[in-house]
Amino acid sequence: MKRAFSLFLTLSIVLLFGVQCTFLEKHFGSAFPKDRYILDLKGIEKRGFIRAAVDNNSTGFYIYRGRRMGYEYELLRDFAKRLKVELRLVLIDDIEEAFTELENGGVDVIAMNLERNPERERNTKFSLPLGKMNTVLVGLKSDETISAWEDLSGDTIFVRQNSSYKDQLQAIKDSTGVAFVIQEDPRHEESLIDAVVQEEIKWTMADQNVAKANTTYYEGLDISWVVNEAGEVGWVTRDNSPELLKALNQWLEDKQKRFIPDLYAKYFLNSKNGYFRSNSPFSSIAGSQISPYDDLIKNGAEYLGWDWRLLSSLVYKESRFDTSATSYAGAKGLLQLMPVTLERFGVANPNDPEQSLLGGVKYLRYLDKFWLSRVPDTNERIKFILASYNIGHGHVEDAWRLTLKYGQNTQSWNEVSKFLERKSDPEYYKDPLVKSGYAKGHLAVAYVKDVMSIFEAYKALVDT
Repeated sequence: MKRAFSLFLTLSIVLLFGVQCTFLEKHFGSAFPKDRYILDLKGIEKRGFIRAAVDNNSTGFYIYRGRRMGYEYELLRDFAKRLKVELRLVLIDDIEEAFTELENGGVDVIAMNLERNPERERNTKFSLPLGKMNTVLVGLKSDETISAWEDLSGDTIFVRQNSSYKDQLQAIKDSTGVAFVIQEDPRHEESLIDAVVQEEIKWTMADQNVAKANTTYYEGLDISWVVNEAGEVGWVTRDNSPELLKALNQWLEDKQKRFIPDLYAKYFLNSKNGYFRSNSPFSSIAGSQISPYDDLIKNGAEYLGWDWRLLSSLVYKESRFDTSATSYAGAKGLLQLMPVTLERFGVANPNDPEQSLLGGVKYLRYLDKFWLSRVPDTNERIKFILASYNIGHGHVEDAWRLTLKYGQNTQSWNEVSKFLERKSDPEYYKDPLVKSGYAKGHLAVAYVKDVMSIFEAYKALVDT
């Protein structure tokens, strides 16, 4: 009887407060707000990586000849190095989506050089300014130079959706009474600039640095008409990440005198760099090639059953696509094979890209077969193969045995890599199970992370 009464009382309380809470939330707002996503600096450090939202454009983040480049990318890479964490980029075209991802924890910082406004500062905090930025009107040069806003009467200006450009233009319309049309468009600023060049549209707006970068390879652009004078721009964090914001601001203060101005000059003031990054077939902005050896790499990847961009990542890591590369240890060719491996897999001329690549692919196939029965999952096995390629499969096998001995998951690279890192510790490399002895296993673990990081960038920026 007592048990039945307790159950009845519990149900009554749940129903009563459940109904009351629903009623209160509906009519007065939630009295018990849900906890928002919280991951401040310590959580990011513990997790081991920071996620940043960036634009995929000719200045933010792109691939050039296999190398990851971009103004925001290099800034973020340096900041992540300061925090001693990995950098993971999230490519987002829509600004509103970037703020949604920030709020729900999908990213930790928005690195898009945004202007402050009350709407954007809801639940967020802006960093110290990275600089000041004009916004400009972008059109084609003609005999009819703009001398006043009245010259735009009746014209349509296309602006990036959810950007601050619409509000800037609306303020000008309200103050001048000029009847131009403001048309929001989901495309990125650079796509809209392309549309201007192709004469699909007449006008768009862009930050002056982006517009200036585009003039280095589109000679016919006119960006002389300033819409909004030098507003401060910064990055954005959640308002519940005060320690991350503090670390970001300290880093910005430390880098303002030289590092940031030097990067700005590299990406926005160097016309040669701008031309090549946006016109080379080996730039993810202009083409879909990673290297001159893409066709060879695709054939090799098909033989392995790999994504060709993964094999490209390994080739870039090993040789930077330089067929004449020779390491201090005597490794040669695109995939940096040692002399004994060259001989074993029939490579007579390591400087010949086809021979070198085929020899490396055969070696990778051998490593794949070696690990197949122990690590059936392909995605996990690839990491074992990469580590084996770097340090030798004997050392990775030692780590696998230690993982088994200590009762951890031998099919998980995350678990096995911990023991590979310990192979420089006598307690582990002197274990009777260890056959290959001492090794700087932490370097192989870092190698795998780097190759996979390059692969993630290639996947994001280069089509299959």
